[in-house]
Amino acid sequence: MSDIRFEIIKTIGVLSESAKGWTKELNLISWNGREPKYDLREWDP
Repeated sequence: MSDIRFEIIKTIGVLSESAKGWTKELNLISWNGREPKYDLREWDP
């Protein structure tokens, strides 16, 4: 099984933050060395 790698190329912004510290962010991310794509997800603190 291969490793999944990612690199945050640019942080566009933090859209919200939960009471537990999780943030919903819009980022430009390169997955496994591929062309960067916009990514909207929650990140742990």
